[in-house]
Amino acid sequence: MIAVSNVSLRFGDRKLFEDVNIKFNPGNCYGLIGANGAGKSTFIKILSGDIEAQEGNVIMNPNERLAVLKQNHFEYEEYPVLETVMMGHKRLYEVMNEKNAIYMKEDFSDEDGMRAAELEGEFADLNGWEAESEAAILLQGLGIGDDLHSKKMADITGSEKVKVLLAQALFGKPDVLLLDEPTNHLDLKAIQWLEEFLINFDNTVIVVSHDRHFLNKVCTHIADLDFGKIQVYVGNYDFWYESSQLALKMSQDQNSKKEEKIKELQAFIARFSANASKSKQATSRKKMLDKIELDDIRPSSRKYPYVNFQIGRDIGNDVLSAQGISMEHEGKTLFKDLHFSVNKDDKIILIGDPIAKSALLRVLSEEVEPKEGSIRWGVTTTRTYFPIDYSEYFTGNENSLVDWLRQYSPDDESETFLRGFLGRMLFSGEEVKKKPAVLSGGEKVRCMLSKMMLANANVLLLDEPTNHLDLESIQALNNGLISFKGAMIFTSHDHQFIQTIANRVIEILPDGSILDKQLTFDEFLEWKESQGIKS
Repeated sequence: MIAVSNVSLRFGDRKLFEDVNIKFNPGNCYGLIGANGAGKSTFIKILSGDIEAQEGNVIMNPNERLAVLKQNHFEYEEYPVLETVMMGHKRLYEVMNEKNAIYMKEDFSDEDGMRAAELEGEFADLNGWEAESEAAILLQGLGIGDDLHSKKMADITGSEKVKVLLAQALFGKPDVLLLDEPTNHLDLKAIQWLEEFLINFDNTVIVVSHDRHFLNKVCTHIADLDFGKIQVYVGNYDFWYESSQLALKMSQDQNSKKEEKIKELQAFIARFSANASKSKQATSRKKMLDKIELDDIRPSSRKYPYVNFQIGRDIGNDVLSAQGISMEHEGKTLFKDLHFSVNKDDKIILIGDPIAKSALLRVLSEEVEPKEGSIRWGVTTTRTYFPIDYSEYFTGNENSLVDWLRQYSPDDESETFLRGFLGRMLFSGEEVKKKPAVLSGGEKVRCMLSKMMLANANVLLLDEPTNHLDLESIQALNNGLISFKGAMIFTSHDHQFIQTIANRVIEILPDGSILDKQLTFDEFLEWKESQGIKS
């Protein structure tokens, strides 16, 4: 258990939190959500003690242990991998080192013997004899093999360091576990392993993540940080989002009686519980959901951008034909002799090596020529492209976002239209006067999406469009792409985004060939597993 009492924090004139009172109970996993800049990571730092609140207290049982996912990936460079994991349990690590230091003494005294006996007792109480094997199991679960366990942290890759630090946080069954973006830089298998670990974890977990699939899988509650307050809701992210939308609809419907609204809520909960029945947490979640009353669901004050890709021209059957295309990068083959065609209803997710995926999208967007082979777009197609690096679009001298967007608006260049369009993408009031060069990452993505929407294209090419977006913008983009009537080829690391949009998967394999299946993402993963295919 961990709780905060009357916690407040301000930075200058800006109020992040005010009089926050909340208790996080054992056996629950809380997904901490909020708009970018709302203070999610700061709140995690207050809970961990890295930042002290100006007012109020963090309350925890003195006998309980807190663990946090470290963000400094270079903190343990001189330590072996296995030892770094065990350092996650500070007291156990101290006891182990002191005990070993005593045994290394040449002049072993009676006092040393008594102290060693005390330490041995504490070591056993802390489950020290299982420490190495537990650390090894955690590492193996995350994909760090035995061959790396004795290596120094300085000698392993960045993605491997992330996994080691995650294992460090999980080590020793902490009473309270704080995880800030734990799925960043993890491969799919590691994410799936982590999901199962947290589902079966009996203590308190508080997690910040932009991965909605992950939040849906592991969370029993959502803690919504909004306007300096934190409100806790039962259920996972999808339940919070859909129930807040339902509450908004109900609040706008003045004609419905309370009894009718209660029936609607009950039907919604029953439908949601049925959809979630495959989850291992479904039973406990369903019990909590059944207790929800009408007053427990509230409209969210969160604002969502309006993402809607309209087609200017109907797309024909002849969309794209790729014939024998190949590409290299720094002497390495990215893909070789690829043959595929695209149909008008295809929404294709590209998976595999990031450099290869981006290179293929650049070829398809006709930004670069393939080393070999050719592509041919159908005469009825119109394309728009979201590159993974869009910095070149923001190097101009435009004085405002209105001026920036005007160059991409072929049908209406009026101030009123452009301001209205930007307003729907959450650039309201004075924000439209911002210079494009000073925008944040998320703001630049919303601008790029605005540019793409104005193109009215019937084919979308998107390379990691959810990078830098907050959950609200990801949700809006997700819904917009589900509704899109044209063809699409995209990349993403967001499992839910992929699963809800794609109807076809093309995986670029390490040898440069492809797997091409007309399946949803989850169906594709199941098919690969059934075939014993490893990427």
